[in-house]
Amino acid sequence: MDEDSFKTFEDLKCWQACREVRIFIYRLVKNYPSEEKYSLADNMKRAARSTTENIAEGFGRFHYKENAQFCRIGRGSLFELLDDLITSIDENYIHREDFQKGRDLISKALILLNGYIKYLNRQSNSSTNNQ
Repeated sequence: MDEDSFKTFEDLKCWQACREVRIFIYRLVKNYPSEEKYSLADNMKRAARSTTENIAEGFGRFHYKENAQFCRIGRGSLFELLDDLITSIDENYIHREDFQKGRDLISKALILLNGYIKYLNRQSNSSTNNQ
């Protein structure tokens, strides 16, 4: 992965994977009970948005360390979503298949996001060493 391989955050595989998570979550929570509209469902939508938004914002910062920090915030939101999915299955709001699909999408996004964070940290270290 080098800087020339992506021109915008939309080119990042981790952003694309988080977008898949966001789309899945938005569709999933449409079926939640009305009493969850402003609590669990709303929290899940906000956390799902946070994943893509933080990657995009970090990309726009143009500093490796700052970019990585925003990505770590997005990573935290992915873990928050996993916990919300566990709550959803515990409360019988979703079926086991939806839980597993959400968990798989989140796992894929985490792997890609962790790889991007490692890349940013390597770039930051190499730019510091070259000064």
